[in-house]
Amino acid sequence: MFELITQSSFNEIAALLVLAALAGGVGLLLRQPLIVSFIAVGLIAGPSALDIVHSKEQIKLLSELGIAVLLFLVGIKLDIKLIKSIGWVSVLTGLGQVAFTSIIGYLIGLMIGLDAISSLYLAVALTFSSTIIIVKLLSDKREIDSLHGQIALGFLIVQDLVVVMAMIVLATIGIGSGQGESSDSSVLHVAGSAAGLLIFVILFIRYVANTLTSMLARVPELLVIYAIAQAALFAAVGHMAGLGMEVGGLLAGVSLASTPFRESIAARLAPLRDFLLLFFFIALGATLDLSLLGSNIYGAIIFSLFVLIGNPLIVLAIMGVMGYRKRTAFLAGLTVAQISEFSLIFIAMGISLGHVSQDILGLATLVGIITIAVSTYMITYSHQLYRLFEPILGVFERENPTREQNVEVLLSNHPQVVIFGLGRLGTAIATRLSDQGVRVLGVDFNPSAIKLWNQLGLNSEYGDATDAEFIAELPLRKAMWVVSTIPHHHTGLSFEDTTRTIVQLVKATSFDGKIAAVSQTKLETELLKHLGVDLVLEPFQDAADRATELLLDGFAIEDESK
Repeated sequence: MFELITQSSFNEIAALLVLAALAGGVGLLLRQPLIVSFIAVGLIAGPSALDIVHSKEQIKLLSELGIAVLLFLVGIKLDIKLIKSIGWVSVLTGLGQVAFTSIIGYLIGLMIGLDAISSLYLAVALTFSSTIIIVKLLSDKREIDSLHGQIALGFLIVQDLVVVMAMIVLATIGIGSGQGESSDSSVLHVAGSAAGLLIFVILFIRYVANTLTSMLARVPELLVIYAIAQAALFAAVGHMAGLGMEVGGLLAGVSLASTPFRESIAARLAPLRDFLLLFFFIALGATLDLSLLGSNIYGAIIFSLFVLIGNPLIVLAIMGVMGYRKRTAFLAGLTVAQISEFSLIFIAMGISLGHVSQDILGLATLVGIITIAVSTYMITYSHQLYRLFEPILGVFERENPTREQNVEVLLSNHPQVVIFGLGRLGTAIATRLSDQGVRVLGVDFNPSAIKLWNQLGLNSEYGDATDAEFIAELPLRKAMWVVSTIPHHHTGLSFEDTTRTIVQLVKATSFDGKIAAVSQTKLETELLKHLGVDLVLEPFQDAADRATELLLDGFAIEDESK
């Protein structure tokens, strides 16, 4: 049977996708993220199990494209504004966690008999937490906009910056290890390549990015295609320049991070990222020998216990010193109790440079499987765990944790009303609410509407109101109202499907307020009430009622004059 599968690359890819779907279903039943299922698929499909991976060039190509898209999305999310909105807690706690985890992880590596280089690689790899897993779990729990959720997002940004620096360092070392080049010429080469790319990115951001994306955003599908093309192009340029595809992909994302369309781009590329990452883990599994992983069990358990227990304790201690309550510090600390897909990519880069052996990648893979699987349950049942350990957490809390109160004030700047659809009605409503001191955020996928709102001084986001990934990342927790003024023909769906999608997606987030929607007919009014909309706005009826009142007032004035 397996010989028939491997007779063509298409059959092989089809078999791998079926296997991934089955593994994903099992993972869903076990409440595990897709990354765990993907790693399992890689191991099962590899030479130690089913041995159905033979189209290695094709899978490697898809794997490399997946890494480019993944790092592109990391770059496009590097938003310094988020760190500023939280204060220095994200920077100091994030850097503190990276520093302490690296130092302790390095010492653990030496203690279990690893050499210095392998210990250093593993120590750095242990500092990376999975953005995909944390955001998904916090979104599912409706805690993405909570204080500990926002601090966790700050951790991720700091870790992403560390990823950037670590990969640039590895790229530099890779050029420096090239044959036939002197040390001085290697340094000049990497400095020239890095400087050239950075200057190009800065000029692109300054003069091209906003204009180009505004034009492309008129056709959302074209904007997505362009984003993929830019990720691949920058990755190829980075590879040719000697900086590596990873650094190129990161810079591609950074070049679009300042545009108003970054959230929409990230949301639309997330499914593609997940699909392509499957092939990274398949390529990874094809290089691992399961029979040799048993020799790494002892080290994997030691490192896993450190990540699962040590990392949260490090965050608890740092946040406690900074003046945060033990509950916030505990919940935020649990989010760093796993390593990420970047950890494996980082180790793989070390293997390509000849710094570490394949055994170290196997060890990191085992640590990844253990920590991701266990930490998923830890984050899912975080509040129950807090109640269990609360009596012994007092040592991490200062007597007067005033810092948390100050941060809560910063988080209170979230919008009170979110309006989908920035046409004439949506703009009129937003303008009047803003004049009354209400914080309003508008959402639309029409670049012209976004530009108009910016000119009016109103906050807006470019995105699709029927896109689940985009809606999940909107700041809805503090909102009192979500208002939909979107005509159904703008989404390509029927009125019922459009409204139902918006209502379902909004209610699946941390939003606890009320929903209002616009109706043009009596039939639409009944439908909106059936879908659970709290307030139905009827602009034509309301305008007619107001016009009638004014006309009747005119009659009354005329009668009085007689």
